[in-house]
Amino acid sequence: MPPLRTALLQSSGRLGDTAENLKRLDEAAARAAQGGAGLLVTSEMFLTGYALDLQDVPGLAEAADGPSAVAIGEIARRHGVAVLYGYPEKAGDEVFNSAQLIGPDGTALANYRKTHLFGCFEQDAFTPGDTPVVQADLNGLRIGIMICYDVEFPENVRAHGLAGTDLLLVPTAQMHPFQFVAEQLVPVRAFENQMYIAYVNRTGPEGEFEFVGLSCLASPDGVTRTRAGRGEEMVFGEADPELLQASRETNPYLRDRRPGLYASLV
Repeated sequence: MPPLRTALLQSSGRLGDTAENLKRLDEAAARAAQGGAGLLVTSEMFLTGYALDLQDVPGLAEAADGPSAVAIGEIARRHGVAVLYGYPEKAGDEVFNSAQLIGPDGTALANYRKTHLFGCFEQDAFTPGDTPVVQADLNGLRIGIMICYDVEFPENVRAHGLAGTDLLLVPTAQMHPFQFVAEQLVPVRAFENQMYIAYVNRTGPEGEFEFVGLSCLASPDGVTRTRAGRGEEMVFGEADPELLQASRETNPYLRDRRPGLYASLV
């Protein structure tokens, strides 16, 4: 099974402008396909921007099968590349901070709602999701999804490790002064749970926030396979099933667990 070449789009798009962000996504999908990628991953809330005024969030939110999802399905199909995008999801009277994976044929494969909301803005704007492990199959790999702050909870990522996630996609809005998460924590999570992690950040100033970039693809041997800088860019990395299998055979973490000792965690 060949590696899944993955494009990490480190970009903040344009705040509050869904149409412009869809245009940028289309252009990025074309570049990703030209670069040989089978998967394009964007940042948290890429569709609308992150630092929205609280009162604007409900009006910008869309259903998982709404007009932007249809447009992104057409983008994915036209360029033959799967797309993971972050967006505010409207479901009845609730709004979730969500990420949706669209397959290269334009089919919706999985939709995830952020389970751990960070800070006052998110806690006021969104309802937390309650499904920690959401997965889909793509190019022979089991893909998992979570969003930003979720990856900082070891229990969350371990749940994916135990569920067999091969490549964990983490769109994020990681801000100053927490860049150590991208630099140190994400590669450790990949190693201790024996998976690839694509951590894709926003960049630059937005409202009261300063996003730090540093998007990366970390592999199960703890190596950072690709790393972006602080500005807008697209970087590529490969999730290699052979390296994944070899790493899992030599790393005993998941085999050596003793769940009976961990009852106090819950």
